Amino acid sequence: MSTPAQLVVRDVSKGYEGRQAISEVSFTVSHREFVSIIGPNASGKSTILKLIAGVRIPDSGIIELPGMIAYMPQEHALLHWRTVLGNLLLPSDIKGVLRDEARKKACELLTEFGLQQYANLYPAALSGGTRQKIALLRTVLQEPSLLLLDEPFAPLDALTRTEAQMWLLTLLEKTSASVLLVTHDIREAILLSDSVYILGTGRIREKFSVPLSRPRSHEQLRTSEALELEQRLFSLLAPNL
Repeated sequence: MSTPAQLVVRDVSKGYEGRQAISEVSFTVSHREFVSIIGPNASGKSTILKLIAGVRIPDSGIIELPGMIAYMPQEHALLHWRTVLGNLLLPSDIKGVLRDEARKKACELLTEFGLQQYANLYPAALSGGTRQKIALLRTVLQEPSLLLLDEPFAPLDALTRTEAQMWLLTLLEKTSASVLLVTHDIREAILLSDSVYILGTGRIREKFSVPLSRPRSHEQLRTSEALELEQRLFSLLAPNL
């Protein structure tokens, strides 16, 4: 028996102030699948995530979510008046989960990923890369069936971004969650994803499967398969270059 999809988006449209942000967008995310949506600025990528997260309401179409989601917007959204540990416990506090149980799980993850020294620090004392890691940990601690990630590494420099990408893959090995990532970075989409959707002018233009084995490494981006896919994606996103 096949596993039901964690997300079904069918013919979803949304407009703002007379402008059509997305039109009749359809795609699925399967169990434990990592899906990326790539496209230029203002193509509707973030709008799709906001609609799935319930931050916005679609004008038409259907969104089916059989499980729980966790949404990480472009900004890390860590509360500056809470420590790292306090931020990790925020979703549990909102849900009324027992503090001792939530604290134990948060501390275990901090230790496992070498971040325990930051537990009692406030976000302002952290580097940009560490803040993004804490925000990702907080998202995963909610134990969702689907993670929605809106360009989580965009604020980072190239080296920190590379490290954070691999860190995310390691973190996801501890979960059974599916992932929907929005990014404008073609190589990031290839490195992380099982499937990549191209979004242009508010519509899904094409879907690609990523022909790379797991576990992933940055060295795989130099293979002929990855380079060929990168060129195909680039030609669709920037046809005149």
